[in-house]
Amino acid sequence: MDIVVTGKSGQLGYELARRMRAADRVVMLDRDALDLAEPHAIEKTLRGLRPAVVVNAAAYTAVDRAETERDAAFRVNADAPAAIARVCREIGAALIHFSTDYVFDGAKPGRYVESDEPHPLNVYGASKLAGERAVMESGAAALVLRTTWVYGDHGGNFLKTMLRLSMERERLRVVCDQRGAPTWAGRLAEAVRHIVDLADGQPDPLAWFESKGGLYHACAAGQTNWCDYARAVVETAATIPGVRERLRVSADRIEPIPTAEYPTPAARPLNSLLDTSRFEREFGFRFPDWREDVEACVRRVAPAMA
Repeated sequence: MDIVVTGKSGQLGYELARRMRAADRVVMLDRDALDLAEPHAIEKTLRGLRPAVVVNAAAYTAVDRAETERDAAFRVNADAPAAIARVCREIGAALIHFSTDYVFDGAKPGRYVESDEPHPLNVYGASKLAGERAVMESGAAALVLRTTWVYGDHGGNFLKTMLRLSMERERLRVVCDQRGAPTWAGRLAEAVRHIVDLADGQPDPLAWFESKGGLYHACAAGQTNWCDYARAVVETAATIPGVRERLRVSADRIEPIPTAEYPTPAARPLNSLLDTSRFEREFGFRFPDWREDVEACVRRVAPAMA
């Protein structure tokens, strides 16, 4: 299939590039090739390429900075997806677009389902909500995948930050009252690969995408909090020869603190848990427990950081 992927240099884009097959005709676009802050450039590029599928893996993800860069966040997270979806509808392409748990306020006791009313607490969440609504209202054959706490082997993220700090400090304090599921970018890329393969096996792939179109939650199984997530990272690192000798902090020296003791410009939801049963039912793809991928990622990236 002819596939265009935005966000080539990001965590998800990196993993998507690794999973494209030789038979696919894939164009990976980074910021230099496609500036998502310029809707006219988006339209010109996609009309020229005329792909069968667009995977929008690019986003403005600086959650705290978005509080003072509202226009920039909305250009990339709302206006750009709207432009992409509009072109996809016009040229008959399917769209897979990523959104976030931050569209919710975290007040719900249990897991969020797709039909729950969003209520973002910060500008980033509001911009992503505007983007997913623009995609859904565009008339394009589109899947919007909300995910949570993404990390990966490539780029900066919480997992790598905890590894670095555990080698620099003898004590860490990490928020313990925000719940979620760390989701490996590689697993999300596998989910996209799975969806594309399902579509490719259909007599009419676009019609199949249209029949499956809608909003889905796609993230790791299980749940944790940022403090226990950090502890799991350090516990795994402590089992790796050459890495454990560099650690200055042990898992039991990571102190849990409430969100109130770690103020940030952007408010975060206390509950980021998403129900993924609809995604699993529609596509036959199940995400493993968060700990499985976290431990595997630590074993891959920690030796290079030691």
